[in-house]
Order: sequence, then C-alpha cells, then structure tokens
Amino acid sequence: MRLLPRLAGAACLAAATSAPLATGAGESCTEDAMIVFDGSGSMAEIGYNAIGVPRISEARMAMRRVIPSVAAARRLGLVIYGPAGDRTCANTDLRFPPQWQAGPRILADVDALRPAGGTSLTESVRRAAETLDYLNRPGTVVLVTDGKETCGGAPCSLAAEIAAMAPELTVHVIGFKVRGDHFDWSNPNDQMATTVARCLADRTGGRYVRAETVDELIGALRVTLGCNVMGALPTERRRLR
Repeated sequence: MRLLPRLAGAACLAAATSAPLATGAGESCTEDAMIVFDGSGSMAEIGYNAIGVPRISEARMAMRRVIPSVAAARRLGLVIYGPAGDRTCANTDLRFPPQWQAGPRILADVDALRPAGGTSLTESVRRAAETLDYLNRPGTVVLVTDGKETCGGAPCSLAAEIAAMAPELTVHVIGFKVRGDHFDWSNPNDQMATTVARCLADRTGGRYVRAETVDELIGALRVTLGCNVMGALPTERRRLR
C-alpha cells in the first residue's frame, strides 16, 4: 500500500516560499520532470469581486521566481493545455521534452500564453508521462491547475493505471485558486474546494498542494519541483512505497 508523503505544515511551505533554491557544486536531480501548465480559459479569470489580476498573471510571477533555479538543477520539459484555436479540448500541446537549462524557454512559453479552451488535464498528464517514457524510466510530473477536468478525461483512472504499471512515476498536483462547483459569496476563497486531479498525487505517491496567493504558489512549485535540493522528494517517495 502506498503512503502519501505529507507536508510538514504551513511553516515548511512558508520556508520554501521565502528561501532560495540553493544547489551545491555539481548537484543535480537525476529524474527528469515535466511541468503540465494550465492555459485554459479559466486562467484568465480575475477574483470573485473583479479586483486583482488574472490567475495567469500571478502564475507567471511565481514561475519567474522558481523556474530559473530549478532548471539549473534538473532537466525540465513542458506541456501546456488550453489555447488551441477553435479546438476546445484537442488542446494538449507538448512544447518540448526534458532538457537542461530549460528556464528561458519555459518562461517564454508561459508568458506568451493567451488562456482559452477547455481543461484537458488528464490527457495532458498522460502526454507528459509518455514523454518521460514512464513505463520504463522513473520521472516526475508536476501539474499546475486551477480546476476541473472539462474534456471528458478520467484523472483517477489514469492515476490507477500509473500506480499499477509505472511505480517509479510520481505526479504532484498544485491546485491554484481552485473553486467549488457552487460559488459561495460568503466564502469567496472556498478553502475546502479541491481539484479532481488530486487523486493523481494520492495514487502515485506525490503531493497535493493548495495555493491561493503568488507566495503560496512559489512555495508549492519549490516543494514539488525541488527534488533532492528541496525536500528530498525522490528518496522520500521510494522509502514510503
């Protein structure tokens, strides 16, 4: 039975938010990672009272703070789902497979996004896993999403498949400003809402991390992408399996 690694608590996440991603001489992460980034239409939404900036703007801020340091320590690739002209759900876009020093390319692709289309998160995670050759090699997928699967995918079925067939693939899920099905004006932050994609983390030994602010998203990215540099995720995952 797999056990889900647990966050040490709010203090741990706060430390990850404020601390730089330090790397020792010659230190790098041995497992390739794919980032699956939400570029669907909901990422263009502003706060419930039309105050603030779109989610995509905050996500860009967080990515700029984290990705350069991570990209110096491990090979990163990128899948974006969302924008695809009039193809609402045929919108999983493999930008590139894992490579060294991918930071500038990732940030350029995210900065150029114009959020649109549906949320094909299941197909996008599958595409990222296939790019990692998940049936034959260890790897990590980090999904950044603000919501539901809207394109007919079944994330929990994919999670069960990965758990059964690829025990060395870990999927971490960051739920950024996730909202429930029924909006509550008395509780605009809807702190109990969670994405249906959480099962991808639960079943594969990954982490599910909620983020409501830019700082929290920075911390979540560092915790899930930092590998042995921040949090010793691969070692911890293998020990707990």
